[in-house]
Amino acid sequence: MVTNTPSKAGLEDVVATSSEICYLDGQQGVLAYRGYDIHDLAKWASFEETCHLLWHGRLPNRSQLGDLHSALAAARPLPDPILRLMRTLPEVDGMDALRTLTSAIAHYEVDLGKGTAEDRARIAVRLMAQIGSLVATWGRMSAGGGPIAPDPALGHAANFLYMLTGRRPDAVETRAFDIALVLHADHELNASTFAGRVAAATLTDIHSAVVAAIGTLKGPLHGGANADVMRLLLAIGAESSDDRAEEQIRSRLARKEKIPGFGHRVYRTEDPRATHLRRLSLEIGKRAGNTRWYEMSQRIEAVVKAEKKLYPNVDFYSASTYYMLGIPIDLFTPVFAVSRISGWTAHMLEQYANNRLIRPRAEYTGPAYPQRYVPLEER
Repeated sequence: MVTNTPSKAGLEDVVATSSEICYLDGQQGVLAYRGYDIHDLAKWASFEETCHLLWHGRLPNRSQLGDLHSALAAARPLPDPILRLMRTLPEVDGMDALRTLTSAIAHYEVDLGKGTAEDRARIAVRLMAQIGSLVATWGRMSAGGGPIAPDPALGHAANFLYMLTGRRPDAVETRAFDIALVLHADHELNASTFAGRVAAATLTDIHSAVVAAIGTLKGPLHGGANADVMRLLLAIGAESSDDRAEEQIRSRLARKEKIPGFGHRVYRTEDPRATHLRRLSLEIGKRAGNTRWYEMSQRIEAVVKAEKKLYPNVDFYSASTYYMLGIPIDLFTPVFAVSRISGWTAHMLEQYANNRLIRPRAEYTGPAYPQRYVPLEER
C-alpha cells in the first residue's frame, strides 16, 4: 500500500530502516555505537576494538582482538597489479583514485562471490585493511615517493601514518589518529551508508556496495568539508592576527557565504565528535610547537557561534588535526573512508542478514494523467 504522506526534501527525519549499530540523539548531542557512548570509546577503545564492536555487537576479548590484529596485518600488503595500476592512473582526486582502486582490488579477493555470513565478515576485515593501505600508498606515490610495506607489528592507525609519511609515528600521533578513526567510524544512515545499504539490499557483493558508498562520499555535500576548512585557514594565513581572521570570517558571513565545518543535519547542539577533535587539534599543535591553526579555529568558532548560532561539526577541528599529522589536504576525504569502511561494512552485513530490497516510491508532481498523445506532424 502506498501512503499519501507528503515527502520531505532530502528524506529529513524520515526513518528508513531499523538498525542495532548506531544511536543518535541530535537534541542532546549523543552518539553511541552499539549502546557505547562515543566519549567512552574515544577515551578507552582502540579503533580495532571499535571495528569489532560495530561488526559483532560486542567488544572483543584479548584473544578476539589478537585475531583481528593478525587478520588485518595479513591483508594490508597490496597486490602488485594494484601498485602497477596506481602508477598508470592520471593525476586525479584522491576520492576518484580510491573509487577506482577499490573496484579493482575486488578482482584479487579470494572470497569474492561467496555469500555466507562468514565469507562476508572476512571480506569486511580485509577491505578495512586494504582501504587504509590504498589511501596511504596513493598519497605517498602522489607526492613522488615509493610504496612502503606495512609493518605487521603496528596497529591500524600507526601503519597508516607510517605508510603515508615513511616515518614511524610516536605514541601521541598514533593515539590522536586512532581516536580520529574511532570518531568517524559510523554515523547511522548518513548518505554514503544509506547508499551502501541500498546497494547491499540488491545482494550485490560488498566491494560493489562499498564503491557505491565511496562515490556518494565523494559528493561535496557529504564529504570534503574538512578539506575546505583547511583551505580556508590557509587562505587566511598563519601569519594573520586573530582580529584579521575574525574580520575575514565576518566579511564572508556578510556576503552570505557558508563557513565550512559548521552545522549538521542531525545535531542541534555540539557534535560530540567535535569535542574530542578540538582537544586533539590543540594537543597535536602543542607537540609540534605550532598551535596557530588551533587558535585561529577557536576564533572562527566563536564568531560563527555568535553570529549564526551554529556549532562546529566533525569536520572543523579534524582539518587542523590531520594537517598537523602530515596528512595532505587531498587525502582528508579518503581518510574519512579509511575509518568509515568499518561502519559501512557493519551496515552492509546487517542488511545482508535481514534483507529486503530497498524500493521506495516517489510522489508524482508531473503533468496530469492522462495526457493526450499528439502526432508528430501536429506538434
